[in-house]
Amino acid sequence: MSNFSKLNLLILVLFGVVIGLGCYSFIYAKGYSYMSDDPKACVNCHIMRENMDSWQKSAHHHVAKCNDCHLPHNIVGKYAVKALNGWNHSVAFTLQNFHEPILIKEHSLKVVKSSCLNCHQPMVQAMDRTDKNHNEEANCLHCHRGVGHVR
Repeated sequence: MSNFSKLNLLILVLFGVVIGLGCYSFIYAKGYSYMSDDPKACVNCHIMRENMDSWQKSAHHHVAKCNDCHLPHNIVGKYAVKALNGWNHSVAFTLQNFHEPILIKEHSLKVVKSSCLNCHQPMVQAMDRTDKNHNEEANCLHCHRGVGHVR
């Protein structure tokens, strides 16, 4: 066997191992469940159990699922944020490099604030804060931080 063939075989075997481990990890970690809107996907990781329990006791339990609040309401934004969060969560949990209790990141907080305004637009449009006396954006979570989850 020539050196070229041995090199090709080695590359092929390494590629197969990487793909195989990736597929195994995806199946073992129930990665496919994250493509759905099922709230059970959020508790694949035990660290989210408290968040799930508090959401089930909240006023929003019967009207909004996790993705309704934590993901943008357009298809591109939804899957882009899912991918970003999936990557960040897998790195944090693999390296055990996360705060307990788990804390929402600034980018995710902006998505949640936008979701509040999106669903409650008829109610909040009268509270437009864009006049020159109020130079701040609407922040529903300032007063309603525990609405989606009971703490």
